[in-house]
Amino acid sequence: MAEKKDYYKILGVDSKASQEEIKKAYYKLAHEHHPDKGGEEKKFKEINEAYQVLSDKNKRAQYDQFGSTFNNNGQGFPGGGAGNVNWEDVMSGFGGGAQGFDLEDLFEMFGGGFGGTSQKRNTKRGSDLEVEVRVPLEFILKDQIKKIKINKFVSCSNCQGSGAEPGTSFKKCPTCGGSGKVQEAKRTIFGTFAQVRTCPECGGEGSVPEKVCNVCSGEGRVKKEEVIEVKIPQGIDTDQVIKLKGKGDAGKKGGESGDLYLRIIVEKDPIFERKEDDLFMKLPISISQAVLGDKIKIKTLEKKEIFVKIPNSVQSGKILKVSNKGIPHVSGFGRGDLYIELIVKTPQDLTSEQKELFKKLKKEGL
Repeated sequence: MAEKKDYYKILGVDSKASQEEIKKAYYKLAHEHHPDKGGEEKKFKEINEAYQVLSDKNKRAQYDQFGSTFNNNGQGFPGGGAGNVNWEDVMSGFGGGAQGFDLEDLFEMFGGGFGGTSQKRNTKRGSDLEVEVRVPLEFILKDQIKKIKINKFVSCSNCQGSGAEPGTSFKKCPTCGGSGKVQEAKRTIFGTFAQVRTCPECGGEGSVPEKVCNVCSGEGRVKKEEVIEVKIPQGIDTDQVIKLKGKGDAGKKGGESGDLYLRIIVEKDPIFERKEDDLFMKLPISISQAVLGDKIKIKTLEKKEIFVKIPNSVQSGKILKVSNKGIPHVSGFGRGDLYIELIVKTPQDLTSEQKELFKKLKKEGL
């Protein structure tokens, strides 16, 4: 029998996770393992399967009680409808199990018969793209427009995305006879079944160019460097993602374009350290400033000068807070604070006069 699947472990969440936590984990994993982005299709399907159960209140309750082989109101086979059948368990009941059979094909054939659906990925749709965008820390102090160069598929300008050489027309596909589908026989333990698939030659269109475009070779798209302008919002943080719908690869033969995901990397600053929307910095001061206090001029992240008051008798490591001088909140309302850690410097290479002064202070117990 097939091992029961731990859907919570697949999504990387606790069994007590909220629906929002489950949804967030699913979106992150689905984005990472999407086959169009080089992910493993088996893993992607497993993630989807886990989410379909845990995102549904009733299915989740049944799963928590019975495990991954729970009955989902289906008929005829263990686990309910075809969408939830554990086919490895089913096949193990027949001598030799499922060896020699394509379980995915079997699922597709029974998709409509047992309450499931056979969903095919849109092969004409362009791929989603992910690009890393690096920006300096001061860049995020306000909304910015940034130009990004990416090399991607764009619609062929010669054929306007049709795949046919200009001035020529389309003809009926000789493989499918214009239906867009082809039929083939599949052998299973239940017998031989006729299965209908999308025509591999015309991609389901029913027609093919009389003469393919000599620029794109009939694909309807070509690789090209494109400059895209994107708004980087103030306060954005490292690893946050901006989605630009339809800005990914152009689809084949006029198909829908994929999406573009921009992963933001906020670079480290030599002076300021960011923690959420607050900024932290170290400020060296002399012994006399630490003892007597002072008023020091510093530059903020936006290069503006402000005065910071050093209290007297301060110790090294003391932290001062300057309100509203941190990172602006991404919401557009307010900003974080600036925290200044005072570091008392020990003087080096003293002159003879300075040494005498310290000797006198030493005698005074200082």
